[in-house]
Amino acid sequence: MRILPTLRSLLPARHAPRWIITGIDCCVAILALYGAALLRFEFFIPLNEWEIWLSFLPIFLLVRFITFILFQTSAGIIRHTGIADARRIVLANSAATLIFVGANFVSSWQNANGLYIIPFSILGIEWLLTNGAMVVSRLVVKWLYLQNRKLPGLQSYVAIFGAGEAGIIAKQAIDRELGEGSMRVTAFIDDDPTKVGKKIEGIDILSAGEAARLFAEGQTDRVILSIQSLTSERRQEMVDLALRHGVRPLDVPPVDRWINGELSVRQIRELRIEDLLGRDPIQLTQDAAFASIQGKRIVVTGAAGSIGSELVRQILVHQPQAVLAIDQAETPMHDLHLELARIGVLDKVSLQIGDIRDQPQVVQTFVDFRPQVVFHAAAYKHVPLMENQPWQAFETNVMGTRNVLTAAQATGCERFVFISTDKAVNPTSVMGATKRLAEQVVRFEGNNGTTRCIITRFGNVLGSNGSVIPLFRQQIESGGPVTVTDTGVTRFFMTIPEAVSLVLEAGAIGEGDDLFVFDMGQSVRILDLAKKMIALAGLEEGRDIEVQITGLRPGEKMHEELLSAKESLLATHHPKIMRAKTSSPLESSEMERIIALSEMRGEHEATLECLHDIIPEYGTPPTVTRD
Repeated sequence: MRILPTLRSLLPARHAPRWIITGIDCCVAILALYGAALLRFEFFIPLNEWEIWLSFLPIFLLVRFITFILFQTSAGIIRHTGIADARRIVLANSAATLIFVGANFVSSWQNANGLYIIPFSILGIEWLLTNGAMVVSRLVVKWLYLQNRKLPGLQSYVAIFGAGEAGIIAKQAIDRELGEGSMRVTAFIDDDPTKVGKKIEGIDILSAGEAARLFAEGQTDRVILSIQSLTSERRQEMVDLALRHGVRPLDVPPVDRWINGELSVRQIRELRIEDLLGRDPIQLTQDAAFASIQGKRIVVTGAAGSIGSELVRQILVHQPQAVLAIDQAETPMHDLHLELARIGVLDKVSLQIGDIRDQPQVVQTFVDFRPQVVFHAAAYKHVPLMENQPWQAFETNVMGTRNVLTAAQATGCERFVFISTDKAVNPTSVMGATKRLAEQVVRFEGNNGTTRCIITRFGNVLGSNGSVIPLFRQQIESGGPVTVTDTGVTRFFMTIPEAVSLVLEAGAIGEGDDLFVFDMGQSVRILDLAKKMIALAGLEEGRDIEVQITGLRPGEKMHEELLSAKESLLATHHPKIMRAKTSSPLESSEMERIIALSEMRGEHEATLECLHDIIPEYGTPPTVTRD
């Protein structure tokens, strides 16, 4: 219920000056001293005691005033009173009382009759009353402010999942910044049975079962997931429960992202689909990656892309001697330049606009830089576009890879790490077939020098440029429809940082001619992904926005694979990284055909025939239609 306007007028809109607060505290202390005297003499103070009390009052006020100033009891903002403020009050009052106790002992020692200035019983009662009155008065003012700013019908009623420290901090942030149209905490939810049934700051702690009833009854609009160590499975269960009842989930960011170490309500954000698709973090010691990169000269191609830019970020953590970042996309490279400058590491990185298809430029760049490790991430990756551009896909994905590898070998590079894709397994698209052929080229050329060649293969990464999640998000924001190619299509997903950390680890442990496959977890049905993103946006499928089935695009698979029928897996030191036992690399005659094809610029049909002949699992090449 909102406080009456007359009461609201008693609450200043701005912070009260410190001298007013100190003056009020002194008045509180005087009243507490008087109350202590009344209690001590059973509400009838003798006349002689009045004389002593009045003569003691100036000294009492002076000492209290000095301790209030020294301990800064008026420094805190009253409407945000907390434990730190109460602690200052108790320390200030205790210091003053100890002074009075000392003065009593001195008076008793100097006085032949052993009289005290003020009875110890009064000092004790006064200490209790002053502390209580000062703390309670602040809490009352805080409560009045909070109650006055709550507007029925305009608030979001939220439950907090997690009754631990993070949950309490989230509630305090909400209370501290509570305003019109803001959030109001109605319940805590926790899986710990020892907490269920108790209260935190007057708010009930419910079990997960009770949370379902709370959501179903419509008593909650949102739920804040405050537990930092929550497993992905438990997070998924709570989100599914909330979404089933139309409750929108919110997320508390990690502690290291809090502003000046303090959580702000503005940082409590809507949960993103990336937060749900990500699995429990893969634990890597990073010792091998650190040893393989520290003090080395590193090249990253495709450095402006999702994987390439994250490679640059993580490589810099491992203290390389220098990093050369290469990409042909000017604007994304400029964005990377600004990011590296902002975090103060630009002196370790050289950014170069370059094209891996330009063999002389690649060779000259490597001769000048003399890399020791190369991470090759540059590629054409969009399946539908490449279907009508086979030769361009071949030129970049196959010959561009060969250009980078041979340049690395010519300059004595120690390791070459090629980033492939799950679309290279039993490819049905031009993009996948060219990446498969690039894998074989790397294995063939890797036998011609001392450079250790390592191939890493994984599926989709969350939030990468042009991937399905940014597309769905854009479609939802524009009002739909959300387009899904097929009701049964599935994909693997992995976070970008997770994928890159595994690439670095695989690159460090590879001994040469290695193909590493990453554990991608469970595949995700894209239709379910679209529906969940719609629900997370607070919309209802069929009422607010439509889902449209468009049919598979040319070259697109229903289900991705990480291993072909001719390959088998071997374990490594890490359960999430597996070594694939692959078939024989290219024949010399096949390599000669690839080189000859590279000189037949724009020959799409010849490119498709070559891909079909060298990669039988690619299937019959379709006819390419030209405008």
